[in-house]
Amino acid sequence: MILRRVHPGPVESLELDAAGTRDRLLDLYRPPAGAWLRLNLVTSVSGSAAGSDGTSETLTSASDRRILGVIRELADVVLVGAESVRSEGYVRPKRAPLAVVTGSGDLEGHRIGGTEGPPVVVLCPESAVERVRETLADAQVITVPGPRMLPADIIAALRHNGFVSIVCEGGPGLARQLVVADLVDEVCLTTSPRLTGVTLPLFGIESFPEVAVELAQLLVDDESALFARWLTPGGRATA
Repeated sequence: MILRRVHPGPVESLELDAAGTRDRLLDLYRPPAGAWLRLNLVTSVSGSAAGSDGTSETLTSASDRRILGVIRELADVVLVGAESVRSEGYVRPKRAPLAVVTGSGDLEGHRIGGTEGPPVVVLCPESAVERVRETLADAQVITVPGPRMLPADIIAALRHNGFVSIVCEGGPGLARQLVVADLVDEVCLTTSPRLTGVTLPLFGIESFPEVAVELAQLLVDDESALFARWLTPGGRATA
């Protein structure tokens, strides 16, 4: 499999399994600042964050998984909403902790797989801590002012605990909240070369104010999957 960086030029070709490709991808995806918040999302061409099986799994590919691993390696923590770990399941990242946001603390049916790697971090209001302990006993709990946690407080709590470079992998509601709160520096967006029914809109169904973004990088693989880095106004000021 060949990945081609087509923007910015000149065109650069990378063989996915060649020696040195991972190091080059680490260079291409390295955040320009220590305190950085990325969204890393996947969508079909028609705008659905879920494929034919109702999850994002059928939208991914070998190239996507390689880039996902690189983005995670460059982050201090991988942030997701509780609904994502219940509906899709998550294998604990090997290098960065998985952080789960939950208002209720109810993570029953969480489908978090794997026992190796860093512990799972759970962000919740003080009132939800006991329920977290009941449903994910080995989690590291970080409390956030509640009962309705604000996106800025979630990010501040992570950074107060040393998780400075953050990648959020959704779901749509959490991603939208971070955008609306003007906390996102960059959107790493994989576009899977498929037309699908839009069963799960990338940012959910609620409208929010328009945000202008700037294309910083675009890679394409042999199967026509696109891997874009979009900088927000805050990210452009730092890059």
